[in-house]
Amino acid sequence: MLRQFLVGGAVSICNIAIHAVIMTAVVRTANTVAARHARRPSLLLILVMIATVSVLMAAHASEVIVWSLAYFIVDATSAGSDLIYFAFVNYTTLGYGDVIPVKRWQLLGPMTAMNGVLLFGWSTAVIFEVLRKTMMRGSRDLAWE
Repeated sequence: MLRQFLVGGAVSICNIAIHAVIMTAVVRTANTVAARHARRPSLLLILVMIATVSVLMAAHASEVIVWSLAYFIVDATSAGSDLIYFAFVNYTTLGYGDVIPVKRWQLLGPMTAMNGVLLFGWSTAVIFEVLRKTMMRGSRDLAWE
């Protein structure tokens, strides 16, 4: 069981690091964009939110791939299982149950789900912060026009 916690913890920390780097880039970029004067604040808001959510979706997809690589390295499922699918099902907490881990790695699924829930929550917080900052800037621009 300790081995499962060590592997799951290491993969979680790796994903947290990926997420931290992406979040820092998203927030810095959003701050830079929000600091500029926008002629069309509504269009700016739409473009910023599309870009933000797209980048975050790509970040989550890369984190799922990290989990699938870990599953591959430790041979967590039976031969022939689709590891990316299995990682997505766990990470998003869908839990279909059509692919199951081997007994010695059965804690990796719940650890993947826990990691996904936490990182989705973090992403949601950042989305709302980017939205708030962009809207604040947009409302100031409208007040001056």
